[in-house]
Amino acid sequence: MRRVYLDNNATTPLEPEVFEAMKPYLAECYGNASSIHWFGQQAKAAIETAREQVAKLIGSRPNEVVFTSGGTESDNSSIFGIVEASEPHGQYDAKHLIISSIEHHAVLNAAQALEKRGVRVTYIQAGEDGVVDPADIEAAIRPETVLISIMHANNELGTIQPIEEIGRIAREHDVYFHSDAVQSVGKIPVNVEKLGVDLLSLSAHKFHGPKGTGALFIRKGTNLRPLLYGGHHERDRRPGTENIAGAVGSGKAAELARLNMEVEMRRVSSLRDRLEETILATIPLATPNGDRTRRLPTTSNIRFDHIEGEGFVIAMDLAGVACSTGAACSSGSLEPSHVLSAIGLTKAQARSSIRFSLGRLTTQEDIDCVLEVLPGVAERLRAVSPHYNKEAVRRPMSAAGKV
Repeated sequence: MRRVYLDNNATTPLEPEVFEAMKPYLAECYGNASSIHWFGQQAKAAIETAREQVAKLIGSRPNEVVFTSGGTESDNSSIFGIVEASEPHGQYDAKHLIISSIEHHAVLNAAQALEKRGVRVTYIQAGEDGVVDPADIEAAIRPETVLISIMHANNELGTIQPIEEIGRIAREHDVYFHSDAVQSVGKIPVNVEKLGVDLLSLSAHKFHGPKGTGALFIRKGTNLRPLLYGGHHERDRRPGTENIAGAVGSGKAAELARLNMEVEMRRVSSLRDRLEETILATIPLATPNGDRTRRLPTTSNIRFDHIEGEGFVIAMDLAGVACSTGAACSSGSLEPSHVLSAIGLTKAQARSSIRFSLGRLTTQEDIDCVLEVLPGVAERLRAVSPHYNKEAVRRPMSAAGKV
């Protein structure tokens, strides 16, 4: 059976070149980067090269890049770090945070944890297109607002937020601005100066690097209290012996993403469009979720009415195709996607939505395979749905002159 992987927003396969770059630091190059002897300095040089590679990908200075364990740590470090460092110290009820209703749980749950301590949190609603309105964010700013955190691209819909405009608003009001760019870095151009962010999170495994390694851009001069306490690693921003192999892999993945980005954006978006347009033209009651133009080239989120999403994913997997109902971190939850609910979908519609996410290794043959098996899967699942009437659906579509 041919296996097709269309769940790249959950994670991406490790590039062979990345693995080769990491191998020496998993075996013979084992020094601690904090040691002053040759072994340690060999490791130190490797991590600094990786830092430069990541900095080039996001348009920052190398000394503004801190390696972390991934996107969740980077998000939590930003949110808790800014709140804890801001005045007045210890007075949580005197501080205000602004996030969107469609954030990843790494941001959403961090904000809710602070809310329980007394921090005031405003949740900005996204429109039905999955995009937030910067005017709503500006209207929510108060004198006690210490941080705005809005994701760059949504992990379920792929919608790209107006980060540059929000960055200008944040600067005008002298408020720190963080963006979770885990889904966008390595897939579309990301430049921290152009975006106007003070903090930006990324994770290597989303762009063909290793799992368990990420980074946080911290603009010089940002007042951020660390989550952890210990040694003076990462310029006192993140203590603990560095994951040299992980950092090296992140750096190599960042370099490859930067060099291949322009070509890959065109190629992958073409494959995505063919997949999506064929599905919409051939499968009854298939509807795209979110804005179809302002989104990542890798992502298509489609609602298949009268099909239960989990059953669809299982059936597609049995046919050799990996896709998802939404965020991998929410797998197993009984509740429908908070992102899809936030843009106005009913519980039934949210549970009928499927995310197809493509990547650098996705081929034309992969898309052909998906389009071959998907209609049969959809038809079989709808045949057992008590709410689906095949004839009632097809007659109006035919009368309207649609396929």
